[in-house]
Amino acid sequence: MKDIDVISGDVLDVALRLHRELGPGLLESAYEALMAARLAAAGYRVVRQHAVNIEFDGVRIDNAFRIDLLVEERLIVEIKSIDRLAPVHGKQLLTYLRLLKQPVGLLINFGGATLKEGVKRVVNSYTPSALSASLREQNTGE
Repeated sequence: MKDIDVISGDVLDVALRLHRELGPGLLESAYEALMAARLAAAGYRVVRQHAVNIEFDGVRIDNAFRIDLLVEERLIVEIKSIDRLAPVHGKQLLTYLRLLKQPVGLLINFGGATLKEGVKRVVNSYTPSALSASLREQNTGE
């Protein structure tokens, strides 16, 4: 199993090459298809438009969200083609990371003049068991 940082690096290399050669302005779906094809050609398992289900309090919603790319069943890649990323885009990716219980994802915006300002690495540090354990410890001491 490849290290998540190696996978992330390879994804970013493909993204940089795509942006350099094709430039900004294509539809997100075009970048997604090209990224998936290049990563698959490099030997990665890539799933496009991976369905994300939600379960809460006995209610299940199938296909509530779709993530653009899931690489090696470990790295979530969310692709945008807009002028500028907004905070909501990072929150969207963080939500996907939490729902799929994955540690890290990449938000890549192909819409800017350069890719440098359009890449954001999002880390899921949410650990419900650790949080609830620390709350239990605090409550038992009182």
